[in-house]
Amino acid sequence: MRSIVARLTGHEGLNFFLTNRVPRRALTRLMGRFSRIEQPLVRDLSIAIWRLFCDVDLSDAKKSSFRSMRDCFTRELKDGARPIDLDPGVLVSPCDAIVGASGVVVENVLLQVKGAPYTLEELLCDPELAALFRNGRYVTLRITAGMYHRFHAPHDCRVPQVTHIAGDAWNVNPSALKRVEKVYCRNERAVLRLDLGGGQIMVLVAVAAILVADVRLRFLEIPVAGRDRDWTAHLPDISLVKGEEMGWFEQGSTIIALVPDGFSLCDGIQPGHRIRMGEPLLLHPEN
Repeated sequence: MRSIVARLTGHEGLNFFLTNRVPRRALTRLMGRFSRIEQPLVRDLSIAIWRLFCDVDLSDAKKSSFRSMRDCFTRELKDGARPIDLDPGVLVSPCDAIVGASGVVVENVLLQVKGAPYTLEELLCDPELAALFRNGRYVTLRITAGMYHRFHAPHDCRVPQVTHIAGDAWNVNPSALKRVEKVYCRNERAVLRLDLGGGQIMVLVAVAAILVADVRLRFLEIPVAGRDRDWTAHLPDISLVKGEEMGWFEQGSTIIALVPDGFSLCDGIQPGHRIRMGEPLLLHPEN
């Protein structure tokens, strides 16, 4: 059975058709409601099907039973399951992920995949903020459906501002990235500005996708995704320590990390590399 599933889900054309040639927003809202159902039969069957199609490891989950499929998606981890690199010169990965496109922002251009550019202004919808990352570094972190879905502070920081940008719900898997131009700039997303101290800043762009019913932040009472208007929240005093939980996706998606010129990528950060939350991602200019 798993070999049949692998052939179906591994065929790029079929995968693209099944996940994009559908009413994406309606399906995402439906999935959000369905995933909250706590009826035991529905819960058990939906989690079993999810595990059949995805490589899911629940051995490091804090609890072994779940109220609903959403509860399983957004599971917390056992204490110590993700050691945090405490070197102050290192920015760690905010999430478990597969590294996608990464490297230098050339003037204001990033790559979705090779040969598929997009700009900082298109991604952030804020020219002043975009200007801070010209010639900086970027790393794309794709969270697959079976992975741990929570994301954490990459360094000690303050979060003075969160901006929600309304958009579509295209899939962000490799098949879609090759076929749909500027997917990250089309999709709904949240732009989190992080002040790292000493005048250094960082941005995390949490990109929602098909079936991602919500993006939640621990320090905001309202859901970030699932809203049809743009808004910005100015936060008074949100301080986090490295590794502290920031929020979660309610399905797999993508985080794009942006840092200014002077930072560098850690060794081994290249497309296809699997990284876990807490492992080294970027190096501070003084390191």
